[in-house]
Amino acid sequence: MGSKSLVGMEVPIIGSDAIKWVEVSVPSTQPLATATSALPPPQLAPPTEDAASCTVIGDPPTYFVWRIHKDQPYALEILEICGYKEFPETGLRIIFPDALCSFALICKDEVNCASGKPHMLYTLTVAGVAYAIRLQSIYKYATYSVLPPNDIMEFSIRSYPHHGAITAVAAAAGCLVIGKNDGSVSCFQLGMLEPSSPGFAYELRDDAGFGRLWGLMSRRTVGAVQDLVVAEVYGKKIIFVLHFDGTLRVWDYLSRSRIFSNTIGIPTLTDAVSSRLWVGELNNGTGVIHLAILYKHSPEVSMEMICVYSLRYNLGDKNILLLDSSVQNIPLEEGALVDVKLTSNKIWMLKVDGLAMLSLFETPNNVGVAHCYSLQEAVVAEQLFQSSEYSTEDLLWLSQSFFPSVKDQVVPFVSSIFLRRLLAPGIYHGAALRGTFKDCNKHITDLEFQSFTAERLKREILSIVEHEVVSGNPLSILYCWKTFCTRYFHNWCKINAPFGFHIDSSSGAVVLIRKTSVSLLRSLEDIEFLVYGSVDELGDLASSGLDLCVDNLDREILFEVLRCVSNISQQLGKASSAIFYESLLSNPSISSEDVVPRLLKILETGYNASIASFHMSEMGADVAWEKEMVDHRNLRKFSVEMLLSLHALSNKATTWGKVLDVIESYLKFLVPRKIPHKFDSVVGFNINSSVMVQATTQVTKVMFESSMDILLLLSYLVNISGQIHILHDDISRIQLDLVPMIQEIITEWHIIHFLGTTSSESPSAEDFSSQLSSLQIDNNIDKRSWNLNLGKCEFTLACMLLLHFRSSSEVEGNLFVKCLPGPESFISSVRRFASWILCGMTEESPAFFSHSTELALVLLNHGQYDAVEYLLTSVEEHSRKEKISESIQNDDGKWGTLLHLLGCCLLAQAQRMPQGVPKEKRVCEAVRCFFRASSARGASQALQGLSYKVGLAHLGFSGCLSAAAWKLHYYQWAMQIFEQYKLSESACQFALAALEQVDEALGPKDDSPGADTLKESATAVKGCLWANVFTFMLALNLYYDAYCAIISNPDEESKYICLRRFIIVLYERGSVKILCDGQIPFIGLADKVEQELVWKAGRSDVSAKPNPFKLLYAFEMHRHNWRRAATYIYLYSVQLKTEAAFRDQQRRSLILQERLNGLSATINALHLVHPAYAWIDPILEESSLQKEQYSSKKARLTVHDQSVGYDVHAQRLQSHIDLEKLENEFVLTSAEYLLSLANVKWTFTGNEKPTSELVELLVQADLYDMAFTVILKFWKGTALKRELERVFSAISMKCCPNRVGPPFVGNNVTSHTLLLTSSKDEASLDVYPPLYQSKGSTHWETLELYLEKYKGFHPRLPVIVAETLLCADPRIELPLWLVQMFKNVKRGSTLGMAGSEANPASLFQLYVDYGRFVEATNLLIEYMESFSSMRPTDIIRRKKPSAVWFPYTTIERLWRQLEDLISRGHMVDQCEKLKMLLQGALLNHLNLLRVDSDDVKSSAVSQLDG
Repeated sequence: MGSKSLVGMEVPIIGSDAIKWVEVSVPSTQPLATATSALPPPQLAPPTEDAASCTVIGDPPTYFVWRIHKDQPYALEILEICGYKEFPETGLRIIFPDALCSFALICKDEVNCASGKPHMLYTLTVAGVAYAIRLQSIYKYATYSVLPPNDIMEFSIRSYPHHGAITAVAAAAGCLVIGKNDGSVSCFQLGMLEPSSPGFAYELRDDAGFGRLWGLMSRRTVGAVQDLVVAEVYGKKIIFVLHFDGTLRVWDYLSRSRIFSNTIGIPTLTDAVSSRLWVGELNNGTGVIHLAILYKHSPEVSMEMICVYSLRYNLGDKNILLLDSSVQNIPLEEGALVDVKLTSNKIWMLKVDGLAMLSLFETPNNVGVAHCYSLQEAVVAEQLFQSSEYSTEDLLWLSQSFFPSVKDQVVPFVSSIFLRRLLAPGIYHGAALRGTFKDCNKHITDLEFQSFTAERLKREILSIVEHEVVSGNPLSILYCWKTFCTRYFHNWCKINAPFGFHIDSSSGAVVLIRKTSVSLLRSLEDIEFLVYGSVDELGDLASSGLDLCVDNLDREILFEVLRCVSNISQQLGKASSAIFYESLLSNPSISSEDVVPRLLKILETGYNASIASFHMSEMGADVAWEKEMVDHRNLRKFSVEMLLSLHALSNKATTWGKVLDVIESYLKFLVPRKIPHKFDSVVGFNINSSVMVQATTQVTKVMFESSMDILLLLSYLVNISGQIHILHDDISRIQLDLVPMIQEIITEWHIIHFLGTTSSESPSAEDFSSQLSSLQIDNNIDKRSWNLNLGKCEFTLACMLLLHFRSSSEVEGNLFVKCLPGPESFISSVRRFASWILCGMTEESPAFFSHSTELALVLLNHGQYDAVEYLLTSVEEHSRKEKISESIQNDDGKWGTLLHLLGCCLLAQAQRMPQGVPKEKRVCEAVRCFFRASSARGASQALQGLSYKVGLAHLGFSGCLSAAAWKLHYYQWAMQIFEQYKLSESACQFALAALEQVDEALGPKDDSPGADTLKESATAVKGCLWANVFTFMLALNLYYDAYCAIISNPDEESKYICLRRFIIVLYERGSVKILCDGQIPFIGLADKVEQELVWKAGRSDVSAKPNPFKLLYAFEMHRHNWRRAATYIYLYSVQLKTEAAFRDQQRRSLILQERLNGLSATINALHLVHPAYAWIDPILEESSLQKEQYSSKKARLTVHDQSVGYDVHAQRLQSHIDLEKLENEFVLTSAEYLLSLANVKWTFTGNEKPTSELVELLVQADLYDMAFTVILKFWKGTALKRELERVFSAISMKCCPNRVGPPFVGNNVTSHTLLLTSSKDEASLDVYPPLYQSKGSTHWETLELYLEKYKGFHPRLPVIVAETLLCADPRIELPLWLVQMFKNVKRGSTLGMAGSEANPASLFQLYVDYGRFVEATNLLIEYMESFSSMRPTDIIRRKKPSAVWFPYTTIERLWRQLEDLISRGHMVDQCEKLKMLLQGALLNHLNLLRVDSDDVKSSAVSQLDG
């Protein structure tokens, strides 16, 4: 083919790989084969092969792209593309009943163009069935599943009489032409006539007047038809037929006559066979039609050749075609030929490895220079390190040289590089990635995969790579990435193979049709010609913008410089640019400023020792040693070659200053061209603008890498300046002029590339703007499509900016014409788009990236916060360190606008992040940006109308303000924004900063009449700001600082409002302890605090926790106001008393217990007061709770409150409560509480003395302690004794389950016999059931306990108890302890059974009264015997007058009752026995008394005698 020159490259149309197909089927009219029928008819036409083409129809042009896949032979895919519209999301897939030939044609339907179905599709199946299908707009087939039969015209070639094996097929509007293996050509007017109409089918013959025999003979003279082409020449359809034997025939379709026939051969290729034919366009000036024929050798020889012939068309009475003698032979090298197209003067050849274009018959040898267009396969291989120049190992070794921690830093860094490149526009292909997922056993449905955003895809890819990692070392992970990318690249090439291309004759656009996508071709930018070595195509350097002298010396110096740059790039490998680019994006992993010095160190000394040790640990000692030796040899070779090249360069230029001049000129050539122009039209988002963005990213990548290479070269020159003799002035020039210039160039190209390759963010759920846009209120189709595209890999930030890109319709014709752009049209559009990104629409000399704020506004308006942060941060960092004379900081307000937008972006990002260090860092950065923006010059004017454009809160001021007033308003705005995002700490900073500006901004400057007004205004503003500070401190739980803000507030009304809020918040948060523990000194505000607590207490529910009354109690106790503390806690108990009446039993018990605590606290507090003042007035305090007034609030006094107030004065005299009343109330409340625990309801009515009913309830509930407490507290004297008797009677009754009366039933206890039984039952007198004993044991113990305790208050209590027991159960056996209480009477001056009220005589009488004669007799005998057996010392006392007393009357009653029983015959024996015992005892007693009387008398006589 001769020499090659790269002149262009492929530009993918983003989104063309994600088509959603609408499938419709063609109904079959052939009869279905039965089970017994023969096999389907044999194949009549050529088999299915991959094929595609494009047809341009209409004005504005519509591009109909069709594809037939070999692996889907039954389907035909159709895309309808318009350059002025977005790439369609849906396409039409027609399913045929049989496999298709590799042929189709879409043309305008000349017959029925007005029927709403203006297009016609021609195709042929391998079974010989031809179809002509009328097509309407593709988008209308969404509701179809089967094509309407009326739209389909079907014809089977087999029904044609002279059918044979079809070898070629072609078509034009209204006709279908087929060539057969016998050399014949048949025409069918399919779509024009019905198959049954005369003239529908005919054959092209040499002479129509001869007979059939001559026709058959003529057909045998030529070989089989190899290829057919139907072309239009001067409005006539001409059919070109290529036969197997090399014969070329040309037929006039209308006249059906042959107008040319010749056998064409190649003398040098005797065994070559013609296989394909292509026909070019007619050159209207020369009348020449170019033909291209593909010749193939035998199957053993793979060489192919294309021969180009020229036919001259003479237009006259007879159309004559003449063949020129000149032939252009184009040998084809390795690589399968896909498609060929001819224009009037060029031939285009598409192979699997590229597209080549040659000029026709341009040189004497007919061999011109091939202008090549690289395909996307080369770009994908380069980006994914699949080519030989891009080694993944170089990426790993270089990355390890930058990071101290290999595992923790290198692995994420390398993974980030691969992920960024995999998902870059033009590299990412959805079907290829999904196929790679399947190869890795990751199965994802179509619907799920289509819903994936870029971030989700990154996570899925990372999970696959990490899953395949065997060990955690970087080399293993690198190999996993390499394997994954290799699989992806293989799938990409397989799924996206080129099928064909089309050249638009009107615009020159070259449309490349791939298996699953569509692309355009573009020409190279000027810099790309230099980079890719196509210098001859660059032409005049001066016209291209490269400012060099006219002599060739500058050109030679430049080429030498570029050669040195190439040496450095080859030594470091292509991975160096990837690392440098990633360092700009992966901050803080590694700074881009550190990359160049480390790369230079590698150029000078090679890899460090740590890399060598890593090689040894990962690859083994032998491999590591060999690797180290190879690296060492390469380094030495590079150093020597560079040294020699630089010396030669210096000698050629004579001085280094001359070299630097050339380099500076080259750098100006790399500077993005600023093209000031008045833009009058919005470009919008369509295919033309989309490919412009993609082409811009391709150009910026080359610009970025070229700038970086020059930076490395200059830095390398400085490092080895001593070896190449560079002067100090030249070094200073490099460091102070050239390096900053390169850094600015790199930053600008990098940002443009960043915008063109970074996918947009998905709208967050909280993003109001995205939710609003999803409503689709407006009719802007471009904006509505964003809702589906946001977050997708193919929808980049630059695509989002296109709706705001305005261009000139006069200059930028390719963006506004309706056709697709040609290769040359890309250059101007790319330059203007890059210029717009950098400087916008300004006509002035722009500063560095002066358009950044406008871009940030657009991106902020669509929620692209990460992109805005990176964009503005990059501009800010560069502007802070730039050394050029013109700076963005000098612009009027632009610097402040940039910082303001950056702060808004950081704040929005922080809002979406969870709590943690990253969020805190972004908040701090936002605060820093806002403070810096407030101090920027001109910011007040620049920011006034900014907020409405991005949907932010309005700044709230306008006009010219002083510096202090501007800062005051701006700080207030910032405070409100941070408050809106609940960032109290940052909001507080701006509130405090605003306070510093109030005096200067609003304070009086003189003694003018308005000074007082200004002063009041300043006070109000300060009050508002201090109130905000208080709110923020309260939100941060900084209560002491919040209180400081309260006392600092100069506005009294605001201060008290804050104080009230302070108390309420403390109360709600359970932090009121600080009010009472002295942490906060309420200097001058204690009464207000108490007032607020009182108001809160009067309007709080009793169940509130903590209760305000308790707070008041603690507050007053801490202040040593004992009486007020007692009053508040007593009011709390009053509230509880009211609440308890409306609660259930369980809740009531809790409330009563709480009330007891309140009363106890009240009593304790009053005990701390002097006894003379130990009283409270709760009525007065309760009234103050209801009548509390506030100056700033509406009066809270209602009519009911007023009536209550009138009653207070009348009740005040009776309302005083002292300790005694409190103690009484405490006792009664305790009784009520204990009863509630026993499920007994009794309510304290408020009377000072309870009734006996309460005591009875307490006794019934076994609450004896409480019952006795109540009795002792409220009864005195006789009433006390009476209540005690009642209580002990009740207790005694509980000890008598078998009392006289109705029988006691329970626990199997039945009624028992009487105590005194007949003589035959004597043995059972002392026998009692065990159950009876156990059941009464607890009550007996209780009775004994309380009788011992309280008999001192009433000595007759034992008598009451015994009498009650005997009355209840006359046969009961009195307990021993009770009997002992009667017997253990202190004997005084009398002896016998005398004593206190509970004496033996009383017991004896009870025995007699209740028929307990045995016990009475025994008791009497016991005491009489005791009387008679007194000690000698007591005899004298016994003989005193009235010293002895026995109940003789009762004894007499006992005697009579015994006699009565004997006389009635009841228990005669027992009564006789008792009577005898009683008689004997009485006789002994009376004898003893007589003796004692005689002794007394004798003693008296003797005393008289003496």
